[in-house]
Amino acid sequence: MKQTGKVSLIGAGPGDPELLTLKALNRMQTADVVVYDRLVSPEIMALIPPATRRIAVGKEAGHHCVPQERINEILVELARQGLRVARLKGGDPLIFGRGSEEAEELAAAGIGYEYIPGITAAQGAACSTGVPLTHRGLATGVRYVTGHRARDAALDLDWDSLVSPDTTLVVYMGAANMARIAAELTARGLPASTPAMAVASATTSRERRVIAPLDQVADAAEGLEAPVLFVVGRVVSLAVAEPAGLPLGDWLDRMGAAAHA
Repeated sequence: MKQTGKVSLIGAGPGDPELLTLKALNRMQTADVVVYDRLVSPEIMALIPPATRRIAVGKEAGHHCVPQERINEILVELARQGLRVARLKGGDPLIFGRGSEEAEELAAAGIGYEYIPGITAAQGAACSTGVPLTHRGLATGVRYVTGHRARDAALDLDWDSLVSPDTTLVVYMGAANMARIAAELTARGLPASTPAMAVASATTSRERRVIAPLDQVADAAEGLEAPVLFVVGRVVSLAVAEPAGLPLGDWLDRMGAAAHA
């Protein structure tokens, strides 16, 4: 009787291959098959042995080429063939990665699995941009929220709870709804001048970022290609604006002066 395989639910991190854990790299390179998401960077995919079978199951806003239910079935089917399965996800499998949903299906099917953590996008972007998620005197906490609902449902966040000048707000998958998010936050009292940053492909050579007041960041970020992370809070004031190299406070002063010239 063929022995059932095992599934490793792996966080590939934000994109820089040097940020992979050794455990993640080991499972990727010893797997029989790798089931991977769209947000796994090309640099990380290049670390998988050429002969290893690969199955793409990536999703993007408005276009789910492989529904989550089918992904669950694929993992179960492969493991029942006795294969070592590496389920490769961008970031961390337990932070907006649906890793726990897949684990539930595997457990129900009697298949063994393990979680392998990855550096989540917020941590990667914080380090690559120099914007801390917490900072004494600026932010006593950080909150991660999704900017996109499953099956493109309405974005019905608890907006009032998100308005806190002492908390850094990090929005995942929020590029399409950035203007809506900014409007909801300002309507509930967060100053329109609150510093905000949008970062695309953080930690990779393709990283692009824009920094602007909250009420202007959606327009400034237009054209950034996914994956995009959206950070709101006073900690963004510690960033260095590109390309001028000015401290953000000076940069915003110049923006304001130019707008009123």
